[in-house]
Amino acid sequence: MERGRAVRNVLIYTLIANLSVALIKVLFGYLTRSISIMSDGFHSLFDGVSNIVGLVGVSIASHPPDKRHPYGHRKYETLFTLIIAAMIFITCYQILKNGYESLFNASKATVTTESFIIIFMTMSVNIIVMLYESRKGRELDSEFLIADARHTRSDIYVSLSVLLGLILFRAGFTKADAAVGIVIAFFIARMGYQIMKEASSILVDTVCLDTALIEKAIMEVDGVEGCHDIRTRGTIKSIFLDLHVCVRPELTLEEAHGIADRVEELIKERFPEVVDIVVHVEPSGQQV
Repeated sequence: MERGRAVRNVLIYTLIANLSVALIKVLFGYLTRSISIMSDGFHSLFDGVSNIVGLVGVSIASHPPDKRHPYGHRKYETLFTLIIAAMIFITCYQILKNGYESLFNASKATVTTESFIIIFMTMSVNIIVMLYESRKGRELDSEFLIADARHTRSDIYVSLSVLLGLILFRAGFTKADAAVGIVIAFFIARMGYQIMKEASSILVDTVCLDTALIEKAIMEVDGVEGCHDIRTRGTIKSIFLDLHVCVRPELTLEEAHGIADRVEELIKERFPEVVDIVVHVEPSGQQV
């Protein structure tokens, strides 16, 4: 619950920052009739929406295990991470659409010194938010915060494209902002793909710990004659593990259970990221 509360606090802080940035850029873009700045503002608005999505997802994910969810609700956070990836792809579509329209229509935008100040100011806020959210995401092992920080990084890329477009616009290249925006959109799409790939790996229970290292550690336990069917799933810092160990068939149930306990203790000592272990004990020579 403490982790969930900490993640929610980060999302609330970033939500306030993202909505403020979005409001400034949308209003200024409307007043100056700048399609690029206004589009950048709506892209920032997606950051705020993603924070709201995150608040809902993290709230659900922080619920303790119950009868219907014996392994907890952690994967709900991963599921909502996929929504962030989808939002990034939607943003790319909007940038490409606006860029295409701008290429074939005369621009009526007004570029002023204030335009550059607004972009620099809001981009500075985005950089601070991205660094803060990335750090907290690593500290709290939150896939959502890390993905959301990448989403904010995409906002920085968009702002950079807008800044370059404004410079070229002043130099007389009225189509430059649209062309630069289209190129940046493809980089943002690549980021969305990476987020989707990482989240999907967790949802489909991809191996998240080297089983050879686990087997090597287990074989150090006195009484263990072999091990097999080592399976891991979860996230890098929240791993569920189950395995089979082979012991001498003449051991009593109590002795075999003691070996299983020692295996569990050693695994938790060597691999603190393992949060749950199931050890199946079987007589040696019975391995299938």
